[in-house]
Amino acid sequence: MQSVIVHYQEIALKGRNRSWFVERLVSNIRAATADLGVAKVRALMGRIELQHESADDWSELRARLARLPGIANFSRAVRSRWDIDAIADTVLGELEELQVESFRVRAQRADKRFPMTSPQIEREVGGRIKAARGWRVDLERPELTVRVEILNDEAFCHLRKEPGSGGLPSGVSGRVACLMSGGIDSPVAAYRLIKRGCRVRLIHFHSYPILSHTSQDKVAEIAELLTRRQLDTRLYLVAFGEIQRKVVLAVPPPLRVVVYRRLMLRIAERIGRACGAMALVTGEAVGQVASQTLENMAVINSVTSMPVLRPLVGMDKEEIVREAQQLGTYEVSIVPDEDCCTLFTPKHPATKARARVVDEAEAALEVDAIVEEAATTAERRDLRFPSIVAQPDKRSGTSG
Repeated sequence: MQSVIVHYQEIALKGRNRSWFVERLVSNIRAATADLGVAKVRALMGRIELQHESADDWSELRARLARLPGIANFSRAVRSRWDIDAIADTVLGELEELQVESFRVRAQRADKRFPMTSPQIEREVGGRIKAARGWRVDLERPELTVRVEILNDEAFCHLRKEPGSGGLPSGVSGRVACLMSGGIDSPVAAYRLIKRGCRVRLIHFHSYPILSHTSQDKVAEIAELLTRRQLDTRLYLVAFGEIQRKVVLAVPPPLRVVVYRRLMLRIAERIGRACGAMALVTGEAVGQVASQTLENMAVINSVTSMPVLRPLVGMDKEEIVREAQQLGTYEVSIVPDEDCCTLFTPKHPATKARARVVDEAEAALEVDAIVEEAATTAERRDLRFPSIVAQPDKRSGTSG
């Protein structure tokens, strides 16, 4: 049986609530690795052990753990008896096929009943390694770090740490609904909330059949990528093309973009409340496009009573692009498409819209009826990982 030791960082600061966060992370690890021959996932002293049957799945297991929120780092490990001789023998066995110039030993003694202190363990195991292999000890910049962790009646030895994504386990911070455009920004905004422990519902506004369904295909692919991190995603596809036609007939050109955004926010709020979301999320950054000036954002924000979270609000485009590349959504987001943002867009949109003027323009629209119809006819897709189900729900509607 192979072992992987998983460490968390931020969860360790949660005090009395820590056990609940750890339980959720354990549950998420079980779900994320359910098809990889994992025999057991259990919480230990300040860490989690994952036991799996074969080393053949290590590459895929490593990829899944690396992208799962809540994990600071993890390592393939070998279990040893609670005895310094057994620990040293286990370490030497793991080093048989390695050749390095320098090393150090780092020990953590979580169980203080062990008769040696951490520095004593380091010196003893390090001395035996030096005697057996002749390697040079380097405490500052070693080529190899050997780690020993002493727990309750057992010890673990490991050689390499794999970085995790950090943050909090998905599902510990409630639900939010993210307006997902299919561009570069909104997937990054969604992921930032996933990493903070939120379960993110995605809402995409499209103009099919007036425009092609490319934007829907892109968002479905992005949703699958995000599902690999939060394990459970609900995607809503909202037909917006006919709504834009109504806006074009009733609203002066400079105000149309602001009105589009206000209607989207109202519809997203309606869907979000129906699926239990506590806040809305957007990928807006101040000054990036015409609708994202402070004046316009204030006018747009005024139509909802739900909190609107903008995790990218102070970032520049290069920063967002870097995060999208790391997330893996960038290559999908830059695929050319036709979405509702490109349909009926005026040449000179207002950048400092006033609430009173926009309210007067919207008076020509049946806003409540538009919002209700768009929300209740939205197409819903549920996705799971590792068993992703991306088929449209046969029922329309927003419940759940």
